[in-house]
Amino acid sequence: MSGGALSGVDTSSGALPGAAAKGAPTEGAAAKGIAAAEGATAEGAAARPVRLVIVDDDAMVRTALRLLFGGNSGIEVVGEAADGGEAVTAAQKHWPDVMLMDIRMPRVDGVEATRRVRALPNAPEVLVLTTFDADEYVVETIRNGACGFLVKDTPPEQLREGVRAAARGECVFSPKVLRPLVDLVVATAAGSRRKEAAKQLKRLTDREREVAIGLGRGWSNAEIGAALGMGVSTVKGHVSRVLAKLCMNNRAQAAVLIHEAGLI
Repeated sequence: MSGGALSGVDTSSGALPGAAAKGAPTEGAAAKGIAAAEGATAEGAAARPVRLVIVDDDAMVRTALRLLFGGNSGIEVVGEAADGGEAVTAAQKHWPDVMLMDIRMPRVDGVEATRRVRALPNAPEVLVLTTFDADEYVVETIRNGACGFLVKDTPPEQLREGVRAAARGECVFSPKVLRPLVDLVVATAAGSRRKEAAKQLKRLTDREREVAIGLGRGWSNAEIGAALGMGVSTVKGHVSRVLAKLCMNNRAQAAVLIHEAGLI
């Protein structure tokens, strides 16, 4: 699901709209928007740092990650949460660009937390960070709207670049788990799920279906355009329509659906 390697982290380009309806902006959301506007006012001015919330039930892990993202990384840790319930509260309080989400946590786990967070107005991107390799929990979290998956032994600079890529709307996956993740999606696509995936894809035109298959192959917009003879802006328009018709938040969800349907 990658258009290319970025500092060792696989990403797919293109800022994508969320499926959730946008509500009236709160004070936190308005502040976030104002900061974004101010960050882009002058050419050459320093970019606004990526606002990050860390979600992990281990306080030592949260502290280590906060230190890792300190300094001049272009990332500002604006909040922390110890479980999925706190993650939703933190998202509404701090309005981050990205939430770095553990999966296995007490009370509300990362799978359910991702679903709740991505349903919020002005929802942040959710990037899964876990000790475990690809498993059904990871697949379900991506189905719920996570933009990618990194393991906790990811080198620091790759982890920082993964967060920055997520903030740009890209899909982010640790290279060593990408292939096992795809294999797992295919292996767990039972008959009923495969039929449902094929039914969903019938909403697409033939051209949109071709673009969706490109997403399933992990191609960037430029790679899809080169394969199908389209400009990048045209591809972006098709990607947006694909996601809207499939009621999905990001390219990673569409890629999972393509593999579940058995088209790759």
